[in-house]
Amino acid sequence: MSRINCKFISRIVGMMCIIEGVVLLFCLLVSLIYRENIFPILISSLVFATIGFVFFLPSKNYREKKIGSREGMLTVTLTWLILSLIGTLPFLLSQSTNNFIDAFFETISGFTTTGATIFTEVENLPKGILLWRSITQWQGGVGIVVFSIALIPLIGGGASSLFNAETTGITHDRFLPRITQVAKRIFTIYLFLTLLLFILLLIGPMELYDAICHSLTCISTGGFSTKNNSIGSYNSPYLEYIVSIFMFIGSLSLALLYFAILRKQPQKLLRDEESRWYAGILGVCVIITMSWLIYHNEYPSIESNFRHALFQVTSLFSSTGYLTADIGSWGAFFGILAVSMMAVNGCAGSTSGGLKMGRFLILLKNLNNEFHKRVSPNQVVPVKVNGHTLAVSTVHQVLAFTFLYFFLILTGAMLLMLMNDHSFIEGISVATSAISNSGPALGSFVNNFEHAGFFTKIIMCFLMLAGRLEVFTVITILTPTFWRK
Repeated sequence: MSRINCKFISRIVGMMCIIEGVVLLFCLLVSLIYRENIFPILISSLVFATIGFVFFLPSKNYREKKIGSREGMLTVTLTWLILSLIGTLPFLLSQSTNNFIDAFFETISGFTTTGATIFTEVENLPKGILLWRSITQWQGGVGIVVFSIALIPLIGGGASSLFNAETTGITHDRFLPRITQVAKRIFTIYLFLTLLLFILLLIGPMELYDAICHSLTCISTGGFSTKNNSIGSYNSPYLEYIVSIFMFIGSLSLALLYFAILRKQPQKLLRDEESRWYAGILGVCVIITMSWLIYHNEYPSIESNFRHALFQVTSLFSSTGYLTADIGSWGAFFGILAVSMMAVNGCAGSTSGGLKMGRFLILLKNLNNEFHKRVSPNQVVPVKVNGHTLAVSTVHQVLAFTFLYFFLILTGAMLLMLMNDHSFIEGISVATSAISNSGPALGSFVNNFEHAGFFTKIIMCFLMLAGRLEVFTVITILTPTFWRK
């Protein structure tokens, strides 16, 4: 096994830090407009840029064309970790929080688009800091998809087939044009949807600044809000319907959305088996939840029951995490449904976290094939998605990913119950929420994690990062095999 290509890793990490330093200038501008203390953001920007150049300059002329899977995994993981560590500075220097773990929790929750927060009074935070929270989610949403398409064929989990990618090698000459083209398409549709949502939010009862922040955190299925009570603060049916639609859109494949909207080829999206299953199951969950709310007389009209059901189901199923109601009061049945939805979440190639509907679909089809084999042992029934037969190795990768995914949920839940005396439902919901990048949990963590213990936050940070990087990436780096020469 060859040595790890440190120059390549240093170059990419450095570039990302420099970009982050530039991005913070937008937050600096907002702080100037609202006459806030600019030094926390200015210093943070300079630190990002300085560290970026320290990483980048020694390898700026490096042009190695071939990298291995280890470099891919290590680059992605280090990028997210370093951005999250340095990203704590705006919170700490502005004294939004004086606790490093809280600042790290908030930052990694942003970059991973989880949306879990330690702040109870977000409306008291400086505008520049609130914009920083929103930008971390917007970057995390598009960034992880671009990283995924570029690197997931190297890290397994069946993701290459789910993305319909044919890139199985590791040579840049062969794949760079294709990756660049895909990345440009994704960013184009992502930016288009963000701007469209921004305009629609402005039409409603949302001010300019709030519309900017919510357009960034909605399309990224992140869930951070500028209001203490999230979208529920506006008490606007118009906003709830608009946000519901865009949370759903954000949980669909961005590549398919590009063809459907900008290339005017909606058949690509409408014929996609994963998207149809996702929409169908989401619709069933909305009907079940609405019926549950009507049965318990939660809201005065059928429309209000439907609206709240639509919003919360879409929010949880897309891994966004916005709230318009106290879902903790909706009973144990909805709690089980909520955790189930958070575990699966959106489609492959979207900004959503979780297992992904594509893997869930493969699991169902493989299970169906096993039933057929029980009846006809000699019958060979391949697993097909969108009419294409999946390789046996892809199915095995999906099975392995699923096992590891739920193993981490159970392990995380047990550690939470052991170290912080959480109840079973709290432990399971918190672990599921973190690894699926959903945000809200059940029990005492529906709205925020201010009172979560030190170990709870550390465990959640690990699960948030593991979930956002498709689990295998982080776990593989922790194995001795990864570091053998």
